[in-house]
Amino acid sequence: MTLNIIQIIIAIILIAVILIQHKGSGLGAVFGGEGNIYRTKRGLEKTLHIATIVLAIGFLSIALLNVLY
Repeated sequence: MTLNIIQIIIAIILIAVILIQHKGSGLGAVFGGEGNIYRTKRGLEKTLHIATIVLAIGFLSIALLNVLY
């Protein structure tokens, strides 16, 4: 029961973090807009990227624990 609640909370936070992230290139890259510019993530963008990875790993781990127990 507790794992289910934790998994729901992580899922909601993960969805929010993914939606907050800035979309680098959408359809603009198809028509030649800022396609091949390499830039590093800094500040909040880097924090959101790392948070997405950590939350995804946590979500997957809790999902596996739910299956096993």
